[in-house]
Amino acid sequence: MFSVKPMKPTFKCYLPSQTDVKKTIELPLKKIEPKLLPGEIVVNEANFVRKCISSESSKEDLWGKLICTNFKVSFIVQDAPIKEKPHLSHLLLGEHDIPLTCLEQVVTVNDSKGKKKVLGSNQKLKFNPTELILYCKDLRIIRFCFDEAGPESARKVCLAIAHYSHPADIHLLFGFEFQGRRFYESKGRRVNGSTPRGGLHTPMFDRPSDWDREIKRTGASEWRVCSINERYAISQSLAEYIVVPVSLTDQDLKQFSKEFTDNRIPLWCWNHSNGSALVRMASLCDPLQHNRIEKRVTTAIQKSHPQQNEILKIDLDKSLPNIQDIQSAFLKVRNICVIEPFEESEERWLSSIENSRWLEYVRAFLKQSAEIVYFLDGRNSSVILQEEEDRDLNCVVSSLVQLMLDPHYRSRNGFQSLVQKEWVMAGHRFLDRCNHLKKNDKESPVFMLFLDCVWQMINQYPAAFEFTETYLTVLSDSMWIPLFSTFLFNSSKQRSQCLMDFAKQKAIPPGEEQDFYFPPVWDWSQQLSVKDQTLFNNPMYVGKGAACVQNGEVKSFTRKKNYSSTLRGSSASIRNGLRSGEETLTRKGSLISELKPDFSLIKVESPAERFFRDWFSQPTDQKGLLIPLLLPSHMALWKLYFLRWVPEACIPKGGTITAYHKICQLFDEIESLQSQLRQYKGPSPDSTPLPSPKRPSSHQRRMYFRAKSRNDSSTSPDYLSSSFPFTPVGNLCRRSIHGTPISKFLNGAKIWLSTETLVNDTV
Repeated sequence: MFSVKPMKPTFKCYLPSQTDVKKTIELPLKKIEPKLLPGEIVVNEANFVRKCISSESSKEDLWGKLICTNFKVSFIVQDAPIKEKPHLSHLLLGEHDIPLTCLEQVVTVNDSKGKKKVLGSNQKLKFNPTELILYCKDLRIIRFCFDEAGPESARKVCLAIAHYSHPADIHLLFGFEFQGRRFYESKGRRVNGSTPRGGLHTPMFDRPSDWDREIKRTGASEWRVCSINERYAISQSLAEYIVVPVSLTDQDLKQFSKEFTDNRIPLWCWNHSNGSALVRMASLCDPLQHNRIEKRVTTAIQKSHPQQNEILKIDLDKSLPNIQDIQSAFLKVRNICVIEPFEESEERWLSSIENSRWLEYVRAFLKQSAEIVYFLDGRNSSVILQEEEDRDLNCVVSSLVQLMLDPHYRSRNGFQSLVQKEWVMAGHRFLDRCNHLKKNDKESPVFMLFLDCVWQMINQYPAAFEFTETYLTVLSDSMWIPLFSTFLFNSSKQRSQCLMDFAKQKAIPPGEEQDFYFPPVWDWSQQLSVKDQTLFNNPMYVGKGAACVQNGEVKSFTRKKNYSSTLRGSSASIRNGLRSGEETLTRKGSLISELKPDFSLIKVESPAERFFRDWFSQPTDQKGLLIPLLLPSHMALWKLYFLRWVPEACIPKGGTITAYHKICQLFDEIESLQSQLRQYKGPSPDSTPLPSPKRPSSHQRRMYFRAKSRNDSSTSPDYLSSSFPFTPVGNLCRRSIHGTPISKFLNGAKIWLSTETLVNDTV
C-alpha cells in the first residue's frame, strides 16, 4: 500500500486567531516603573525609546522607557535580557542609569534635517529630535533613538535632561533633597537625637582626636593640634583643626596667616620615623614680607626635627604641569580611547596615546614624589611643598609621597584616611574640579590623575596594596554621584554652611541640624552589597593583616630586610617587586637613569644616585618603602578605566580578571583551611582529635570568587571579561571592529616612545 502525503498549504494567514487576540487582551504590556530613591521624583519620560547597542544593526538594541528624574537619567528595558550572572550591582543606580551630575554634554540630533544641537539649561529646541547622545564624565557615550516615540515627548524629555543636568545652585543637587528626606524618615530611629556613623572606621579628621591619633601613629612629638581656625575664623578653605609646630604659638599663627594666600598657614602632613616632616603651604602674598615670614616658619619646622636638619622647599608650580595642561592631556587621551575609532595601525594608536602627554604627566608626578622621598628618607631632611593656593598639585604630591613611604596608607582604610586628610579636609575644590554646577566647559581631572598614579604603583607592586584597581575605578565613578560629602564641596566651610542653610530651608529644628549630614563615600554599604565590596580586596596583599600558617599555627607574615647589594639567582619578581616576566636591569630600570641619564660606574655617584641604587639592589619589602619604576616604558595605560566601555577592547574570558579569579579561589581555599585549623581540637591523652570542617560563613569570606569543589570545572565563568565588573554593552556606540592589532597592546605590550628610549630600556 502506498500512503498519500498531505499537501502543504499554499497560503499562510498572518492575522492573529481569536484565541491569540483574547490572550493579548488578557495579558497587557508590562507596566514600566522606575526605582526611585527617597526624595526622587520623575520629571519627564518618553515611551517606546530604543537604546542603541550597535551602530551597524538594530537587532540587539533595547526597547523601553527613557525617564528623567531630579537625580538621574534612567532607561528601563521592556524585556530585559536574561543574564548568566550580573556584574557590579549598584544599590543606588540601575544598569542603565546615569546620574545627572555625570553628564558632560547632552546632544540632540535630527537625521532628516541633518541638525545637531548641544543642549544647555533653559534652551529651546526648534526641531523634533530623532536621536539623543549623552556624553558622560565616566567616559560612557550613550545613544537613544526616538523612532517610535512621539516627537513631543521626545523633545520634552531631552529638554528636561539638559535642564536638570545644569543646576544653578548647589542646593539643587539631588543629595540635599535625598538626605533631607532621609533625615525626617529616620528621626524616630535616632538614639538621643544623634545619628551614629554606623561602623565607619575611616577617620574624618574633623575633630582633634583624629589628628591626635595620627600624630601619635607617626611619632610627631614636636607637633600639636591647633584650633585657631574653629568656625573658620582664620581661613575659609582650611579645616577647623590643623597640625602645627609646637614652637609656634596661636598668636604667631594668626599674625602669619594674613601673609599667605587665602590665609592658609603651613599644614603638617606626615612625619618620618627619623624625625623629618612633610609640610605643605600656600604662597606668600607680600614679597616684602616673604623672607621674614618664611624664615620664622622654616625655623619652627627645623626645631621640630630631633637633629634640627635642613629644610628643603619645593615649588610645585615651577616643576609640574599646571591644571590646564592636565585637563588638555586628559581630554586627548579620552578622545583617543572612547570617541575616535581605533586605528588600523597599532603603532599610530600608541603614538597618539603618547602624544596626548597624559602618561608623561603621570610619570612627572611620580618622579617628583620619588625625589621628595629621597630627601625625607635618604637625607633625613624635612620638606615643604609650596603651591600658590595649596589645593591641587600639593594634594597629589603629598599623597603620593606618603603612599611611597608609609605602608599604612596602602591598606584600604589607610588610603581612605589619606584622601580624607590630604584632599577633603585640605580644601581641594571637588565641586569646581568635578564641575557639578557646569560652570566650566570641562572638569579638571586632578583627582583622576592621582588615582592613575596610584594605579601605576599597584601595577608595579601588586602585593603591596590591600585594594584593587576595581576599588580605584569605583571610587572614580563615585565622584559623579552627588550624595557623598567627599566629592561635593570645595571646603569644609562650604559643606558646613550649605548644610546649615538647607536645614533652615527644610525647617529642621535648631540643635538638630548637626544630625543632618552627608555620609562620606567611605561608607560603601550605601552603594554596594557586602558581596560586591569583596571586589575591593586584593588576594595578593602581604601587608598588615595578611597571615600564613606554620606548623598548624596562624602567624603574621613578616619579611626580613636584606641589605646585601649582591643578589645571585634572584628573579626579577623578587628583586624589583614586579610580576614575573617583567625582567629589568636593576640600575637602568631605577630612578637613577632619570636623575642622571649618563650615569656610569666611572663617574662619582651623587648621594641621590647611591640612595636609589641601593634601594633597587635590595629585595623589595612590600611593607616598607616603595619607589616606582620611572622609565617612559614603565608607564602603562590604565585599561580598566579608559577602555572598559569600548566593545572592541573587551577580551572575553581574558585580561587581568582571569588571574584575579584564580588567585581569589586559592586565597578562599587557604582561608577556609586556616579556619578549620583554628577550630581543630588538638590531641590529648583522654581525647581524640575532632576536626571541624565548617567553612567561614558567606558574609565573612573576603574574596568575590569562592573556592570550588573538586567536581567543579576549573575554567573561568562565561561572564568574565577584561571589563569586569563593568559591562560595555550599550555604553558606547560606534562601528564594530574585530581582530584589530590593538589586541596585542591589550595583552600587555608596552608603549614604545622613541628609539632613544628603546636603547636605554631593558626588556
